[in-house]
Amino acid sequence: MTALVVLLRRELALAWGRGGGPLVALAFYACVATLLPLSAGAAPERLAAVAPGSAWLALALSSLLSLERLFERDYEDGALDLLALGPLPLEAVSAVKCLAQWISTGLPLAVFTPVAATALGANPSLIPLTFAAALLGGLGFSFVGGIGAALSLGSRRGGVLVAVIVLPLFAPPVIFGAGAIEAFAGGLNWAPGFLLLGAYCLAAVALGPFAMAAACRNALS
Repeated sequence: MTALVVLLRRELALAWGRGGGPLVALAFYACVATLLPLSAGAAPERLAAVAPGSAWLALALSSLLSLERLFERDYEDGALDLLALGPLPLEAVSAVKCLAQWISTGLPLAVFTPVAATALGANPSLIPLTFAAALLGGLGFSFVGGIGAALSLGSRRGGVLVAVIVLPLFAPPVIFGAGAIEAFAGGLNWAPGFLLLGAYCLAAVALGPFAMAAACRNALS
């Protein structure tokens, strides 16, 4: 437990110490939310109709920004070799890295998502569900994105490769999350979409570390 806590503190310190933590992701999110009215039109009815889906799309794209360096930094300076030889299995190391990425980036983005959706014209009554769905979705984005980050280790264009691998896997939570919010706004049953989002995130948390560890071992061999 002590080793896990130490590793988590290290990852959080690195996330905030290099690159400004979530500031870049939040700035990108704000830019997307600002540009949407310029492209879709400023009509309140039109913006309100696309606000949930647009907020989720911005959340998925913003989550990509911090994924490239999730393992690459430790791979380049040799710290990943030490972590592989340490007391924690690589599966636990991968899970802690993704958890730290979610705390430092996914959590602030989840807080900002209801604000952006409301600013785009979504009903304020959607704020609790939007926040809860963004929390779950951000966790899934972190663990699924970690798989892409581990698979791209050693490649020259890691950021592009991560996006190619991860973006198709980001489609289900975007569909489930935005669908649940739209169903709630329309007075329909929103529980199936939210439960499917939760199932996706649980599967990512349960299976993602094993895939990441296997990819890291392959890169280190």
